[in-house]
Amino acid sequence: MIIIDGSEGEGGGQVVRNACALSLVTGKPFRITNVRGKREKPGLMRQHVTAIEAACRIGGATCEGVSVGSSEIAFTPGRVVPGDYHFAVGTAGSTGLVFQTVLMPLLLAGGPSRLVLEGGTHNMLAPPFDFIAKAFVPVLRRMGAGIELRLVRHGFYPRGGGRIEVDVVPGKLEPIDCLDRGALRSVSATALFAGLPFDIAERELKTARQLLPDWPEAAFSVRQLPEEQGPGNALLLEAEFEHATEIVTGFGRLGLSAESLAKTAAQRMAGFLASDAFAGPYLADQLLLPFALAGGGRFTTVKPSQHSLTAADIIGRFLGRRPVFVQQSGGEHVMELR
Repeated sequence: MIIIDGSEGEGGGQVVRNACALSLVTGKPFRITNVRGKREKPGLMRQHVTAIEAACRIGGATCEGVSVGSSEIAFTPGRVVPGDYHFAVGTAGSTGLVFQTVLMPLLLAGGPSRLVLEGGTHNMLAPPFDFIAKAFVPVLRRMGAGIELRLVRHGFYPRGGGRIEVDVVPGKLEPIDCLDRGALRSVSATALFAGLPFDIAERELKTARQLLPDWPEAAFSVRQLPEEQGPGNALLLEAEFEHATEIVTGFGRLGLSAESLAKTAAQRMAGFLASDAFAGPYLADQLLLPFALAGGGRFTTVKPSQHSLTAADIIGRFLGRRPVFVQQSGGEHVMELR
């Protein structure tokens, strides 16, 4: 039984998701105390409960303490069974985070699976669908994974109601090196909105243009979604390179001006463009688990976040090999397994 203090390191829900995935892959049970101990509202939230329930369902696992607000869980894995699965978060909780929990075990299962996930698709503090589809999954395909995703309906906080569909075809994950992102091919800035005034999107793009002066006028666009999918708003900044894609997202919320949202997102994108790294901080965080399960490979990234360092620690406890980040003379870091 692996014992984890959920308040250590980053102290969030990623500890729960990674532990569930690694437990199903390795067959090792675990217990987490002080679940999400560093969050303003500690304990499990609805999306974490759904992720654990999804892991239990695909893996014949049992888990004690699975309820909203619970601060301790004990997870005993079974055998992962491929199949057709439908999971609804029930609120605007992130479909992407549930997807992360079950993806690796299903990729290493004995047959194809189909997932239908309902809830939020564009949430604060979670990777939006666009990031998963364009930045994360293409790297897994290069490693040998068969994954196809479809966004059926957007879901914003607090309403939710989004839907994504995923087809997973298992394959052996092969180690790859992602050290060079290649030349910049294209850039785009898209303001998504539904059920909100049009000028919010216009103000976001105006601010983004000012802070990304090298981007062409044609790169900036507005996408209005059906009103019933709102209210919701997100600004997606995308930079496509030869070998990688980075997407920076700003999420609209009450009390945050369109200008502030766009300024933060544009500054983050400008910072990434000024580096030579293959992966931004969020992509690096998500690549740790598949690279560790592949048993090798390297990628370059910016300064690792506390999120990534915590994920590396959890991986090391289950696999006996740990991702480490080695700073290079140019400022970027190389992730390798030791």
